[in-house]
Amino acid sequence: MEPNERLSALELALNNEMNEREFYLKHAERTRNPVGKAMFQEIADDELEHYQRLKDLHQTWEKKEKWPQSVPLTVKNTNIKDVLKGALQNVDKEAVSDDDDLKALATATAFEAKGAEFYAGLRDAVTDEREKAFFDLLARIEREHYLSLKDTEEYLKDPDSWFRKSEHHSLDGA
Repeated sequence: MEPNERLSALELALNNEMNEREFYLKHAERTRNPVGKAMFQEIADDELEHYQRLKDLHQTWEKKEKWPQSVPLTVKNTNIKDVLKGALQNVDKEAVSDDDDLKALATATAFEAKGAEFYAGLRDAVTDEREKAFFDLLARIEREHYLSLKDTEEYLKDPDSWFRKSEHHSLDGA
């Protein structure tokens, strides 16, 4: 991948991360469902972290046209699974959600799926091992967001079934 291609890819990633953060913040504010609120807020915070790392990379690429030595090659690990579990432990099983919550989750899962694919594509297009590791990390975090959002969607659609499934109730014949 050429330096100008990297710069363009980083600019696209920067725009995507900020647009997604604004989307998540808007829906964290709008929803009345505490699970949705916690999920949207946590992912918004993760997207800000991604934006900051990508911004640092972009600025260095503009100046030096090479992978920086000084920009951290990691981002804060997401604790999105813990947020969902924590929110569910402290929520009424009859918490209110609406069609707008489900529409927002559908849009969000599409964002995250595209993000995972985008970062995986960047990972596969570069040869520097540090770059590969960084973009692989972002791809995996976007994938984790995707899975957590799908789990949240499942919960909002049918909390009783979600709790039965997640608590692993079964008949074992004993």
